[in-house]
Amino acid sequence: MSQKGIVTTKLKTMKTINFKGITYALFALLTLGSIAKAQITIPNAASPAAEVSQTIGISKVSVNYSRPVINGRQGKIWGQLVPYGYTNLGFGNGGNNPWRAGANENTIITFSDDAKIEGKTIAAGSYGLHIAIFENGDADIILSKNTTSWGSYFYLESEDALRVKVKSTENDFTERLTYEFNNITATTADVALDWENKRIPFKVEFAVHDIVLTKAKNDMRSTLGFSFQGPLSAAQYTFQNNVELEQGLIWADQAIAAQKDANTLSVKAQVLFASGKQDQGLAIMDQVMEDPTATVNTFYAYGGQLLGLEMNDRAMKVYEKAYKKWNTTFFAQHGMAKGYAAQGEYKKALKYEKMILANPTLPANNKAIIEGYVKKLEAGETIN
Repeated sequence: MSQKGIVTTKLKTMKTINFKGITYALFALLTLGSIAKAQITIPNAASPAAEVSQTIGISKVSVNYSRPVINGRQGKIWGQLVPYGYTNLGFGNGGNNPWRAGANENTIITFSDDAKIEGKTIAAGSYGLHIAIFENGDADIILSKNTTSWGSYFYLESEDALRVKVKSTENDFTERLTYEFNNITATTADVALDWENKRIPFKVEFAVHDIVLTKAKNDMRSTLGFSFQGPLSAAQYTFQNNVELEQGLIWADQAIAAQKDANTLSVKAQVLFASGKQDQGLAIMDQVMEDPTATVNTFYAYGGQLLGLEMNDRAMKVYEKAYKKWNTTFFAQHGMAKGYAAQGEYKKALKYEKMILANPTLPANNKAIIEGYVKKLEAGETIN
């Protein structure tokens, strides 16, 4: 065989081997990919995943985290397992890293609407939650735009969306790291991380009225705006919370246009009362009292409102009209008692309270309340 022939053979052999190697490598990659996809989900017993959430108004804040356990390490958590301040964790970006505020991947906090954290605004969305705790009890709460990194190893200050300072407090012993919500009000709640004997809280606040009304205005552009129920409930919200009353009147009129009855008229009257337009509100309620759809509850509630406005004589007329229609019902009888008591006629009021007690079907809780009123009236005291 010539030298040329030998070279040719070697080249052919190399090409063949190389081809087989590429084929094998591709096969291996495809096989490993298939195995990865076929793996079962395995629980993390040491630091199981958890999620807690709280609704504030109509908005929601939630925390997704992993829950490490002390497991005999009491006294070795703060300043040891969780380093104080910002440290080099020995892996990742090698920078000054806070704590991951949990275990495993990023702890993630999510806000359904724009919120405030300790008075600082944060846009709706999800954020990586990190904490730097200091020996003096101070703590930095950090919300990062990055939610996909592992823990705090790759934390970058340049990705901060928000940073606030809070004070940690001493707390009852907690074996497994826990997030909970405390001091819940109509617009705020404290998010608290509890572990060992330490609590790290921070306040979350939503502009509830703005959020509700913005959503209501948008809802009124959908099919909800073509029924009476949608604008009626929106109008109710305005007078119950004394917000955007002019808009409330628009919604009340929209509800009346869809269905004019005692219910829709009453809501408009309440918006007018809240707006300081008392005469207009009273005129609307005069219509309600003549409406056949008005119930004894409507009369009773209106009578109570008139008593609150110190219009006792007008309230008495409302109670009398209700009693004429529904004289055997609880609210008609009790309304008469309230009306007479407001006029100082306690003996007449007593007559109607005893009439209620004579009803054998009166629920026990109502009976106890009326018995208390009877004692007051017998002692010459008002029940209003």
